[in-house]
Amino acid sequence: MKAIGYKEAGALDRTESLVDIDLDRPVPTGRDLLVKVAAVSVNPVDTKIRKSMSPPDGSWKVLGWDAAGTVEAVGDDVEDFKVGERVFYAGSLVRQGANAEFHLVDERIVGRKPTTVSDVGAAALPLTAITAWEMMFDRLDVRTAVPGAADALLVIGGAGGVGSITIQIARALTNLTVIATASRPETIEWVKDLGAHHVIDHRKPLAEQVKALGIGAPAFVFSTNETKSQLSEIVELIAPQGRFGLIDDPDSLDVMPFKRKSVSVHQEFMFTRSMYNTADVGEQGKLLNEISALIDAGKIRTTVTEVLRPINAANMKLAHAKLESGTAKGKIVLEDF
Repeated sequence: MKAIGYKEAGALDRTESLVDIDLDRPVPTGRDLLVKVAAVSVNPVDTKIRKSMSPPDGSWKVLGWDAAGTVEAVGDDVEDFKVGERVFYAGSLVRQGANAEFHLVDERIVGRKPTTVSDVGAAALPLTAITAWEMMFDRLDVRTAVPGAADALLVIGGAGGVGSITIQIARALTNLTVIATASRPETIEWVKDLGAHHVIDHRKPLAEQVKALGIGAPAFVFSTNETKSQLSEIVELIAPQGRFGLIDDPDSLDVMPFKRKSVSVHQEFMFTRSMYNTADVGEQGKLLNEISALIDAGKIRTTVTEVLRPINAANMKLAHAKLESGTAKGKIVLEDF
C-alpha cells in the first residue's frame, strides 16, 4: 500500500524528511478496524514528531493523526462497527499514523462520520474536536461556574485548528461568553464568523483588552499557543478561583503566580486515553459521535480551509511548511492517494 514516511527525524527542508513509500497492508486483530483512508488532516503534533522522533533503525515512521475513510475489515473482537461503515478518528500516538492507504485503529476511539460533510470535512475534525471537548468539559469543567467570575471563556489562538472548533463547541453546548484572540484581518473575521462574541489582539496586552470589554474577569482561559509569553497577562486577567488550561509545550512554565488567585492549572493531551488504555478510553468514540451529530444538525461546521490533492509526500511537505510558518487558519486536509 502507498504511504508517506521517514527514517530519520529532522528539518523539513531535507529530501528525505517525508517520502512516498510502499508498505505491507496491515491485518486487523482484536478490537482493531482496518480503515481505507480517504482523507487526512495535518496538526502541529505531526511537525513536532517529524522534527524530533526517529523510528527504530531500518523502519519507517508514518505520521498522521486525523483521518476519514471506510471500514475495510474488522478484528475478531470488534463490537460496534461493520465493514463498509464510514468513520472518522484521530488515532493513537503509540501506533503508526494514518498517512497510508490502509490504517489500523482501535474501534473505541472511532466515531461515525457525519453524513452531511465530505471525507475532507470530516478529516479536519477529530483531533481538534477531542482536544477542545476534553479541555472544556473534562479539564476546565466549564459547566460548573466560578463564583463571582464572568461566565466567559478566553480562547488564546482562536483562529487555529483547536481554537476554531473550541469557539463553536462552546457556543453550541454552553452559555459562555466566548472571547477569542486573533491579529490579522482574515483571522479576526474567521473567529467572528465561527461565533466569538468578542475578539482581542494577542499581539497587544491581553488583560487591558479584556478589562475594556466590561464583562468582568473571565472564569476560564484556554491557551492553545504562545502560553509562556502570555502567562503574566493570563495571571492578571483571569478571575480568582478561575481555571486555566493549555495544550502547547513551553520549555518551562512557572505556575506560582497563579497561587494568589487560587487558579487551577490544567494540561490537555488528547492522546492520553489511547496511550495508556485508560478505563474510559471509549469516551473518545462517544464524543466523536456527539460531534458528528452536531455537524449533521448544523450546530457546528468543519474547519477545513485548504485542501491538497493527492495524498503524497510533496503535498504533505507543503502542509507541514504552512503549519510551521504559524500562519495557518483552520485546518489543512489532504485527499485521495
